[in-house]
Amino acid sequence: MHKSPYFSSMLLLVFAMLLWASSFIALKIAFASYSPMLVIWARMLIASICFLMFIKQVMRFEYRAGDWKLLLVLAALEPCLYFVLEAKALQLTSASEAGMVSSLSPLIIAVLAFYMLGEKITKHQLAGFLVSISGVVALSFGSEATESAPNPMLGNFLEFLAMGCAAAYSVLLKRFSSRYSPMFLTAFPAFIGLIFFSCFTFIEPWPTQINVSGLAAIFYLGCAVTLGAYLCYNLAITKLPVTIAGAFINLIPVFTLFLAWLILDEQLTTFQLLACGIVGVGLYISQTKRRG
Repeated sequence: MHKSPYFSSMLLLVFAMLLWASSFIALKIAFASYSPMLVIWARMLIASICFLMFIKQVMRFEYRAGDWKLLLVLAALEPCLYFVLEAKALQLTSASEAGMVSSLSPLIIAVLAFYMLGEKITKHQLAGFLVSISGVVALSFGSEATESAPNPMLGNFLEFLAMGCAAAYSVLLKRFSSRYSPMFLTAFPAFIGLIFFSCFTFIEPWPTQINVSGLAAIFYLGCAVTLGAYLCYNLAITKLPVTIAGAFINLIPVFTLFLAWLILDEQLTTFQLLACGIVGVGLYISQTKRRG
């Protein structure tokens, strides 16, 4: 039986990716009833309340002078910038395509790890990155505007920028993982996000009626995704290299495509499926080591 910390970490990553994939669906449902920024604020509020119940675990960390600067950058990248970009992206593109764009995150992580951590980037990773980028571009050009996805090209680009924020977040997260508990590294960005998105409550229109499915989606995002997915990912990243943990993000588009078909009845054209295949080939190339 597999009981090693490595195997357990992989299971945590798979579960985290499933939850993150479901967030694209939940956001689409919530945005149909409520203002995007209010949805994100309510999500942060619910998550922060949940974290208060684990305050002892949250307060486990070894602070060093100057940490607060990078910790604020960490929180600014995700959830602040990440959710602003993703909220707008999901107003413009489909959940399926947003999920496919997210598959570029492992490659972006590899590039940032090269510049920020000095990790080597191989020719295979670079080639895979370029192939995957071409697939995403093809996916965007092959998209057709619909009522739920009025501008998929711009939406996919904003999702790509969101993935850049998420990748930088992952690299910074790894730097702190040896001195800060996974619970702290999950809760701190949520608290900062709550403060940040509170500003939008003064300018965004408040709902005039309650939508049960929209509220359920928000509670799911706050409890299951912000608390569950991030905690699972942060726990796993303390045991695994960031590049290995990042590679599991490739599961998000697979889960998203299935969930979007199952719940939202989204469909992809043959051309878009081909573009998805190109993205997959690029990811495979990037993860293949040259032999000999």
